[in-house]
Amino acid sequence: MTAITKLLIANRGEIAARIIRTAAGMDIATVAVFADPDADLPYVTAADEAVALPGAAPADTYLRADAIIAAARAAGADAVHPGYGFLSENAGFARACAAAGLTFVGPSPEAIERMGSKVAAKQLMASAGVPVLPGATVTAEDGGNDQLSEMASRVGYPLLVKAAFGGGGRGMRIVRDEAALTEAVASARREAASAFGNGLVFLERLVESPRHIEVQILGDRAGNVAHLFERECSIQRRYQKIIEEAPSTAVDDGLRERLCQAAVAAGKAIGYEGAGTVEFVLAPSGDFYFLEVNTRLQVEHPVTELVTGLDLVRLQLDIAMGNPLPDEVLAARIDGHAIEARLYAEDVPAGYLPVSGTIHTLEIDPAPGLRVDAGFTSGTTVSTFYDSMLAKVIAWGPARDQARTTLAAALSRARVHGVVTNRDLLTGILREPDFAAGVIHTGYLDLHPPARLAASAASGRASDAATALRTHLLAAALAAQAGRRAAAQVLASLPSGWRNNPSAPQTVTFDADGERHTVEYRFTRGGVLASIDGEAAGDIRPRAITPGLADFDLGGIRRRVRITRAGGTHYADSPLGAHALREVERFPDPSEVTQPGSLLAPMPGTVVRVEVTAGDRVAAGARVVVMEAMKMEHTITAPAAGTVTEIRVVAGEQVDGGALLAVLADEQGPAGEQGPSGE
Repeated sequence: MTAITKLLIANRGEIAARIIRTAAGMDIATVAVFADPDADLPYVTAADEAVALPGAAPADTYLRADAIIAAARAAGADAVHPGYGFLSENAGFARACAAAGLTFVGPSPEAIERMGSKVAAKQLMASAGVPVLPGATVTAEDGGNDQLSEMASRVGYPLLVKAAFGGGGRGMRIVRDEAALTEAVASARREAASAFGNGLVFLERLVESPRHIEVQILGDRAGNVAHLFERECSIQRRYQKIIEEAPSTAVDDGLRERLCQAAVAAGKAIGYEGAGTVEFVLAPSGDFYFLEVNTRLQVEHPVTELVTGLDLVRLQLDIAMGNPLPDEVLAARIDGHAIEARLYAEDVPAGYLPVSGTIHTLEIDPAPGLRVDAGFTSGTTVSTFYDSMLAKVIAWGPARDQARTTLAAALSRARVHGVVTNRDLLTGILREPDFAAGVIHTGYLDLHPPARLAASAASGRASDAATALRTHLLAAALAAQAGRRAAAQVLASLPSGWRNNPSAPQTVTFDADGERHTVEYRFTRGGVLASIDGEAAGDIRPRAITPGLADFDLGGIRRRVRITRAGGTHYADSPLGAHALREVERFPDPSEVTQPGSLLAPMPGTVVRVEVTAGDRVAAGARVVVMEAMKMEHTITAPAAGTVTEIRVVAGEQVDGGALLAVLADEQGPAGEQGPSGE
């Protein structure tokens, strides 16, 4: 037996906080490591001790094995838990931990190596009798069109280009015909090299309309391997999971037995120790094929914990200390249903672009069956260097529909201010009839446009959208005047704009959801007279108006709207939904107005390539600049045919969000302000 008394967590955010909670319950002291942008995140202070990793970029901090081991030695730790991502599937790091006398909480370096290459992993699985898809590896010498075409013909279209080392959808491209093959391979190589340090890719047959099913496995040092059933991870964007659940609605008892036995066979073939996941693609026919083994804890592990009642982190630590698989693993049963939603700071309409900034408010009310694993709290900052997931919100119920409605209600009532999130998209999916019926596959968001799903959830229900916006506009205007009166030096008890004789109404203009709205209002003895965009708002009778709460009757219905103000933005939350209302300056600074034809950086990041030069004529949709942010490429394209008049950046340059990258003009004048294409 190898005792663990002090554990260093070689990760950040919600997974670090998750591991710290379990370790504390096992009376194991914890050590956090943190990069400069993460110094104020809650996991840092949740640990017993913390060690700084000076720097910001992953390569300078969480990906530096020598810095992690030095931190463990300095703190006197005797074990390292890698979490997921970063060094969690790095065999060299596992060996370095062992060489330093540290217990690595995970599989052996040899097991990691066997699964480190998806190409080698597929060969091993085929030899173990696990079904695999046809594929071909693209080596550095296979960059010519003829070689690629010949390989693609053997694999068959449609196909996927996939990173051999890595996951999370990075370095992955769908190719449906030969015309798109060469660029897809080149683009996937670049992204894979940036995200994983290795640009090797391979081609694999694409299964149309599949489900993504994975099986949780556990192995001990005695060679025992067991499963904890399946999870469904078919709701994805950019090949990355956003909603996961256990069990799958598509898996009956017979299919579950076959899937789980294949997963156990995979685990035994690689001599697996610890917690891992075997991923499969499930075809509409019911046939399934091996995708990969993730030799670590998965982001979505909470759904398995909720339906089995087991703590996977505790089991990882027990196995790392040499304990055999306990009886509760071998006798595990599925109890109820659990669904997890990943709450990201991202701009869904702009193509799921990750966003950064300060979170003014992050509050999710507790509820029976609800679990929140958050990496951020109110007042913390989302940086440009790491994954933009804010929290995982998980709901359990005795049946799937109860878990689904609990989760939808929690997300719709969450207060998340300061950064744009995918909250409305998640809520829209959970309430959509096909999802409610379990009719899903990995192309779900192709059939159900994200903009429509998000719009249907943005105001609780689509039919309430107009009512919600009008209510929130009024609430923001009334709360703002209450704030001004609270700060008044004289006659603070009078409403703002008060006159002995009626005069012109007060006016405030807000930008909301890309549109501008003007609210005019005037206090009377009997209530408030108001209009929105020139239309009378109806009978308004205030009950209690403060800077943070507007409680009033509108058309005979009492409304209570919470208002949180950050700078010029008023965040309105009520049972009707939520809105971010940006107050329009009455006298804007002319220097802040962007010139027409500007191509702007959609977020802070690094310029990877500039595809044009000043004077070039470009077609609509032509690539102008390629940026990298949060390890993903983002292409800024020409909105219309025209001429490049200015280039303001060079490759390798760091730019802020909203920075001017280039200026285009067409024959009639500037081509118009434009952001990313969403590629």
